[in-house]
Amino acid sequence: MANKRILIKFTQELLKEPIIYSVSSQFNVITNIQRANIAEECGWAEVELIGEAVAINESIDWMMGRGLRVEVISGED
Repeated sequence: MANKRILIKFTQELLKEPIIYSVSSQFNVITNIQRANIAEECGWAEVELIGEAVAINESIDWMMGRGLRVEVISGED
């Protein structure tokens, strides 16, 4: 299994969407929220993703395709 720690930056439009849940259910990736700060107009979450490397990378691509800014903090493939 691989893991990556990422920083997700949310826009106001995406705050109410279940992004982290969707990553877990659609890509079979374990999501572990390390810390987060959510306000009315924007927010961020530091999340550890655990699973198959391909699934993790696909989930990151999916989030970026939804309009989220995603930065890889650490991790391996």
